[in-house]
Order: sequence, then C-alpha cells, then structure tokens
Amino acid sequence: MVTETVGTENRSGALGQVQFWLAVIFTAGWAGVICGGLGFQFVNWEYPCPLCMLQRYFMMLAALGGAYIVRKGMNGVIAPRDYAVGWGLAIVACFGGGFTAWRQTMLHILPGDPGYMGAVFGLHLYVWAWILFVAAITTIGVVLSFSYLTATATIPDVPHRMAGKLAPGLLALVIVVNIVATFLLEGFHVKLPDDPACYQFFHDIGVLKDGCVLPATH
Repeated sequence: MVTETVGTENRSGALGQVQFWLAVIFTAGWAGVICGGLGFQFVNWEYPCPLCMLQRYFMMLAALGGAYIVRKGMNGVIAPRDYAVGWGLAIVACFGGGFTAWRQTMLHILPGDPGYMGAVFGLHLYVWAWILFVAAITTIGVVLSFSYLTATATIPDVPHRMAGKLAPGLLALVIVVNIVATFLLEGFHVKLPDDPACYQFFHDIGVLKDGCVLPATH
C-alpha cells in the first residue's frame, strides 16, 4: 500500500485535476467525433470504407484509454499506474489511428482526386482524423511532462463523479451504434467492400434486391 501511494499525494486546486478532466474530455470528445462521422453516414447517406471504420475503432480505443482513468476515479483515488495505463493505451491507439488516417490521405493526395466521402471546412474526414490524432498525442505528451503537478490522487465527489459516469456512458452508446452500423454495412460477409454502395445486410435478407454490387472477394 505504501508503494502504491508514493508520489500520489493530493494536488489541491484545478491544476492537480488536469489529467482527470483531460481523460473526461478525451472520452467524451472522441465519442463526439465518432458521432460526427455517424452523422455523415446516416444523414448524408455516405458509406464509410474499411479505412474509415478502422479510424473510428482506433478513436474508440483511444477513448477507452481515457475512460479507464475516469472509471478508476470513481473509486475516489487514482494511482500513478492507472494514469500510465490509460494514457499508454490512448497513445498507442492514436498512433494506429494517425497512421490509418495518413494512409487514406495519401491514397487521395494526387491533384484532381476528389477524395472519399464529403468534406468539412474543405477537408475530408480522414484528414481531420489525422489532425485530431496528432493533436491528441501532443496534448497527452504536454500534460504528462507536468504529471507531478497535474495528476491528483484524490477525486472529489462533485462534479467529478457525475462527469465520470456520463462520459463512459456516451462512449458505450457510440460503440454499440458503430458495431450495429458495421454489421449492417457488411451483412453476412467477412469484410467491408473497399467502396461500399449500400447496407449489404438488407440485401442479404432480401429486403433490397438492387443497387449493391459485392466485390469479387466476398
């Protein structure tokens, strides 16, 4: 117990709570970004490709890193190793997601290439994803550089516990919606086509019978 609490004394004030609140924002923020992608998908009838979906799942994994820290805070105490585990998972996920977003950006980098799906403020979603992954890694790095000042051991009841319940709850909902959306896109097949044209599930069960062509690998 002594070893566990060494270096975890309570840093009072807002500065000592920076890492906890960053974890809350990290969890809810990535969930919000994924909701934006879902909005594009369902409102604009845009069908995400495998790389798009992979970026979403890396976002979920990054958010789970933040959620790990938040849920540990629900016990009232966060040990240094809990911060380390959560941010370590988040950084690995952001590296994976950043590489995937960079890969998709490079596929459409040539002049005249219209890109895949729509754009927001002139940039396609995968470009925004790359920017966000890099920004997330940078933010975590800066905060961890001052971890002695920003990682409080004791988490107050209010408003911290309420935020700690809402952020992971939102993330859980987003994860469920994405699992369902992926299943509807794939149908009863091994993987998504490179350029989805419909929700294959409805064709597989015979509700829709035209307008969706499967690739040869299916």
